[in-house]
Amino acid sequence: MQTLTKQLIELKLANRVFTDAQLERVIEGSKQRRYHLVNRAIKAGELLRLRRGSYLLAEPFRNHPVHPFALAQAFAPGSYVSYETALAHHGWIPEAVYTTTSVTPGRKSLEYQHGSFGHFSFHPLAIQPGYFLELVDREQSRKQSMLVAKPIRALMDLVCLRKVEWQGVEWLDESLRIDYESLRQVTGADIRTLKLVYKHKRVIRFLDLLARELGND
Repeated sequence: MQTLTKQLIELKLANRVFTDAQLERVIEGSKQRRYHLVNRAIKAGELLRLRRGSYLLAEPFRNHPVHPFALAQAFAPGSYVSYETALAHHGWIPEAVYTTTSVTPGRKSLEYQHGSFGHFSFHPLAIQPGYFLELVDREQSRKQSMLVAKPIRALMDLVCLRKVEWQGVEWLDESLRIDYESLRQVTGADIRTLKLVYKHKRVIRFLDLLARELGND
């Protein structure tokens, strides 16, 4: 076992994603020493580089598998899981989703393909300042923390991203296979909150017509 791997396990950091800055705080010595320890652990297959400056111990040295939603936040700090990924997570759509998609607070879309953990994509939206995390929950899985949109927030994020016009609830059933009974879980308070979130009038109109359909207007 590599020196860095052993030290991270002893410090109870085996299940965490960590950065160069965090390694600097726990590894004594020079920058050059840290560089060599990190490279040795990577070459030994004990440490995985997620992206530049971000790492994770390999599976045999962890107590449990890493959750892809937690990894998404490591790839793009400040992001939250949404779109089809969150809809599938909440059981609103039946299809399996093989890309972990998130909303990023940045201005550019990002894509990461990792050989061990799969595909991650991040897309910005036109959101009003101060409303980025409305109807977004913090979830825990084996002490891993992740931000996940509630189903109606994930749906409206998707509507905003795809620039979808209201076409009736039939479109939601035919295009996304969202069951009407799932939509009935949406409250008037949810609709009113989301109308404060998005900048585009198209999305506001979609929410108004959805509320009318559900009797929440």
